[in-house]
Amino acid sequence: MDYLVIEGYKSAAEEFSLEAGVQPAVDFASIESRRNIREALNRGDVQEAITRVNDLNPEILDTNPALYFHLQQQKLIEYIRQGKITEALRFAQEELAPRGEESPEFLAELERTMALLAFESSSTVPAAISDLLSPGQRMKTAGEVNAAILESLSQGREAKLVALLKLLQWGESLLEERAEFPKVGCKIIIFSFLVAN
Repeated sequence: MDYLVIEGYKSAAEEFSLEAGVQPAVDFASIESRRNIREALNRGDVQEAITRVNDLNPEILDTNPALYFHLQQQKLIEYIRQGKITEALRFAQEELAPRGEESPEFLAELERTMALLAFESSSTVPAAISDLLSPGQRMKTAGEVNAAILESLSQGREAKLVALLKLLQWGESLLEERAEFPKVGCKIIIFSFLVAN
């Protein structure tokens, strides 16, 4: 059931809870809130996501500067994606540059993001930074926000099923070095599982 809760499948979690007679350790309303935040980020509406996170728990962004920076970085990426160069430059200068001065890690990420401005279209962006414009970047940011919310609710950040598959893959690779055995094919299972989500 934790997979359904962590990944935001509210109705499936409710049905599973009823059919299995299991009491969930989480309020189903928080699942809906996390799903709405994830959807906002996946469509590029970072401001709505920030507002919803603050409505859910204002301390999350206050106590996690890396998460707040990544949300602001995503907002900058969205300005660049929409061709709003003036807004992007102003936003980077006012919001992100001060954070970059505080942390070398943030500065490196900011420089990488600002490099997107050097290219006229997304088709000419080099592979080293093109991932910032991909839907995967939005999903990565949404996953980071989801994990922070779950942590604030004292829940696991990752579904036990995913952790179990990773452990199985690790054990299989360790055993592979020492003996011949029939393989389960964890790499394919994990890849298929992660791609589907």
